This record gives sequence, C-alpha cells and structure tokens, in this order.
Amino acid sequence: MKNRKWLSILILFICVHQHVNAQDWANLNRFKKQNDTLGLPKIGERRIIFMGNSITEGWKSADPEFFADTAFVNRGISGQTTPQMLVRFRADVINLKPKVVIILAGTNDIAGNTGPMTLEEIRDNIISMAELAKANGIDVIISSVLPAFDYHWKPGLEPNVKIPELNKMLMSYAFNSGCVYLDYFSSMADDRNGLPINLAEDGVHPTKEGYAIMKTLVIEALDGLLEN
Repeated sequence: MKNRKWLSILILFICVHQHVNAQDWANLNRFKKQNDTLGLPKIGERRIIFMGNSITEGWKSADPEFFADTAFVNRGISGQTTPQMLVRFRADVINLKPKVVIILAGTNDIAGNTGPMTLEEIRDNIISMAELAKANGIDVIISSVLPAFDYHWKPGLEPNVKIPELNKMLMSYAFNSGCVYLDYFSSMADDRNGLPINLAEDGVHPTKEGYAIMKTLVIEALDGLLEN
C-alpha cells in the first residue's frame, strides 16, 4: 500500500513536470536567471550573443576559454528549431542589448524536430530574427548551416542536398540586407556535403577540431564587422 502511494506521487510529479515543460515550448525559462544576472552591457562593452541550437550550446563545453570573455554570451539550446528561437529572441538577445548577434540555425528544422518545415519557412524565421535585431540597433551575422550528410536520429531526409539550398537563400538575404554572411559550410564540408569524422564524429556536432575552424571564421567575421 505504501509503495503504491509513493508510485502515485512519482507519476503525479512526472506528469506535472512534463506539463510544465510542454507549456514552455520555446524554453524561455532556460536562461532567465542568467539573463537577469547578466544585466545590460557596461559602458564601452561590445557584447556578442551566439544564438543557436546544440552546435552553439556545445561550443561552450568544447572551448570554455572562448566564452570566458563575458562579452561573448552563449544562448544555444540543444534540439531547437528556428520558430523556437524566434519566440525567445527578444528575451535572450534583444533585451540583453548586444552589439552583434550571431545566428546559427536551421539544421533541426530540416530534421523536423518540431514538425515539417520548408526551406523557405526556415529562411523566413531567420530573416525575422535578423529584422528584429536590426530594428533594435543590433548588427547581424547570419551563419551558414553546417554540413550534414544524414541525421543519425532521423535518417533519409537528405540534409546534404537541402542544407546547401538553404545556405544559398541565407547568403542571398545577407548580401541584400546588409547582414554579414558567415560561411562555415565551405570550410568544413567533405565531398558528400557532410562533415568528415575528424570535424564531427556523429556527422552533425563538431569536435574540438571542428570548433577550432569555426572559431577562426567567426573571429574574422567579427573583426571585419567591429572595425566599421
């Protein structure tokens, strides 16, 4: 009887926990405390926010020294798609008053993490984030989606074909809108439009070697932007 009672309590706890998580679909609460603690930039501080998914989130673990500079703020959440990022964009980017936002998004949309998405819909969500940033005086770097030959958790979706097509759309928008286009793809793709094993053991998430290439490219993009 006592075991049954504890089992009921456990089931209730799990149900409540899942219900709360389901209500916070965009994970707005993920960085709420960190954002409150971070506050606004200090005088003269040129804050840079990295907005993205697990590739951005994992960067901080792979190269913690890169994000030890408090001006570099990592706001990546594993598994997220562009509609989720768009919902939390004000809380995790605009309200923090950065000088620059670096958007790296789209691969989870192609994988269908939150449902079917066309390439045009993915592009439009990224454009919406960029337009919100620019309307608030924030410079925008739009990153190419990293190569992926296939997704191990959802095979057969041909990201090796779709990602280059999406990147062409993002590059066109960036060039026509005054955003900076950050091309990770060209420096990292193999002959199958995937990531070689030395750059991503699972074909999607970069290794330290992969992040080292990304770090060089992002610093070049920032140096060019911050000189203006």
